[in-house]
Amino acid sequence: MLNRVDRLRQAMEKAGLEAALVTSRENMRYLSGFTSADAVVVVTMRDCLLFTDFRYTIQAKEQSPDCTLVEITYANLKEKVRDALVQSGAKRCGFEQTHMNVADYEEYREMPVALVPFASEITSLRLIKTAEEIENLRTAQQMADKAYAALLERVHPGMTEREVVAELNYLCEKAGSEGPSFDPIVGSGPNGAMCHAVPGDRRLQKGDLVVVDFGCMYNGYHSDMTRTFGVEEADDISRRVYDIVLEAQLRTLDALKAGMTGGELDAVARDYIASQGYGDCFGHGLGHGFGLEIHEAPRAGKNSADVLLAGTTITVEPGIYIEGKCGVRIEDCCIVTEDGKINLVSSPKELQMIS
Repeated sequence: MLNRVDRLRQAMEKAGLEAALVTSRENMRYLSGFTSADAVVVVTMRDCLLFTDFRYTIQAKEQSPDCTLVEITYANLKEKVRDALVQSGAKRCGFEQTHMNVADYEEYREMPVALVPFASEITSLRLIKTAEEIENLRTAQQMADKAYAALLERVHPGMTEREVVAELNYLCEKAGSEGPSFDPIVGSGPNGAMCHAVPGDRRLQKGDLVVVDFGCMYNGYHSDMTRTFGVEEADDISRRVYDIVLEAQLRTLDALKAGMTGGELDAVARDYIASQGYGDCFGHGLGHGFGLEIHEAPRAGKNSADVLLAGTTITVEPGIYIEGKCGVRIEDCCIVTEDGKINLVSSPKELQMIS
């Protein structure tokens, strides 16, 4: 973990800061190894301090041996942080302005240390994934692939979307997931036209396409995949839409490599879908990075100037959504390489039918 803290110190020095106040769970974990959200991490030029209360001190000693542990109570946290910053001699302290509420900010700003917005610089440390991080992501996705294969053997016509989600959550946990990457999306028939459909009481019916978007977690790292399956049969329109989305995704995966911008990658899928007459039915961005958070940089969308560097992550998830009819989305999560990508998803992509 020390190399990560040292990289943060380099960013601090470049920004003219002597300290950084880290409050987001993901960045605290990245820097210290501590997995609870009930903490604060302060990095100075000489120390990395972890502030937490009695409930977590044993956990903190085990997970964060390179940090100086400061035991606090809810009432004296900000006082302890202030004392540590004053003792360090810091005059300017970076903080995560996107992960702090107004009430906390008003208290922290009373410290005799200037608070400087620094969230993007801290988060950017996580952009390029290490070999260890990639293995965590690979394991998380292997769990998701295993759960999805088992799900197709269990679902049947007449099940509600809620029941499908219940089965999926169980199968992910059984495969070893620490929990869902996010609330799973299951949209059947016309509900599939809602990109982020909330599973409800609609029952799977013959002729439906069913969109399933979910992920697993391993060591805090998230996977993300989407597949669309059919219920017993699919009509010509449904099959054509599915084939268009699949072709768009395959073309985009083939084009993916380091050096592209997110906008350039998005255009591969978007232009093909538009050429088939469904441009107005693909209304979201192509994809996003993933790691300790389910949505991270870089972004792949119409106007994204984010450069896809080797070692970054990106999802490729084109879709077509026809109101009142159906939705189709196919998503893989990938590691960008110099000459292409590593696709972490192994689940089949041909239109599968359940009965």
